[in-house]
Amino acid sequence: METRTLTVFVSLAETLNFSRSAENLHMSVSAVSRSIARLEEELGQPLFQRDRRNVTLTRAGREFREFARQTLAEWQQLKQQLGNTGELAGEVSLYCSVTATHTLLAPILAQFRATHPGVDIMMHTGDQADGITRILRGQDDLAASIRPLQASRRMDFLPLVASPLQFCLPAADCLVRERALAGEGGGEPDWSSLPLIVPERGITKELLDEWLRRRNIRPRIYAQVAGHEAIVAMVSLGLGVGIAPQLVIESSGLGEGVETLQLEQGLPALTIGLAALRARLANPLVRALWDVAGQTYDAAL
Repeated sequence: METRTLTVFVSLAETLNFSRSAENLHMSVSAVSRSIARLEEELGQPLFQRDRRNVTLTRAGREFREFARQTLAEWQQLKQQLGNTGELAGEVSLYCSVTATHTLLAPILAQFRATHPGVDIMMHTGDQADGITRILRGQDDLAASIRPLQASRRMDFLPLVASPLQFCLPAADCLVRERALAGEGGGEPDWSSLPLIVPERGITKELLDEWLRRRNIRPRIYAQVAGHEAIVAMVSLGLGVGIAPQLVIESSGLGEGVETLQLEQGLPALTIGLAALRARLANPLVRALWDVAGQTYDAAL
């Protein structure tokens, strides 16, 4: 069983798509299929269930996925220990939102490239709400994320910056703005008439749900959206009031199109940082990026 075969298996276990894995691995679809078939033959049982529409892991596949990930991590660690150059080399997988790439991560990656030029960063971008799930599933080594309300014991979190979670409203005169400002200065807007744009999942949705529940508010939900950047964009168009971290509002390029809504009892502040499985932090490459991130922001939170 070769490490290359394990790499192919782990990729397919994450994407559940032969074409996407082939593209990521710079292989043909048939080569990926042959590699998986040989592995299943060697193990004596199927690792994937396939039909014309879906690819899913079997029970054996789920068990083997953990073995494959751990084996690859240990192999990378061993290669580094046996190396005679003293320089780290290899690849680290990092998941983040688009905003995080040019705000939170930019100074970290600049310092990391200067300190460890032999390490490649494989960056995946998407909704930050998916970061913790991807870490717990082993899809990425590190993820830029808001601190979870209840963290898994398998995971560590490195706090880097704080950012208020804000209600934002359109800056231009419109009916939404008028209704939102009716409650500013201590009162509450009429939430039943105010279209609210909220995250469809994630930590900020949980915080908002709890904030509304404590105030016995039943809001008028206009839309549930993936990603804070999309929420800010919709608010800037006058479609409703939304929530987003101040960091996103200032970095979205749409900051002039929205304003924050000042309430007597606002939303809680957020802690933003890096998340990783503790087992992954044993990998010298992952630990190096983790340490550089802490040094860059001085881990003061």
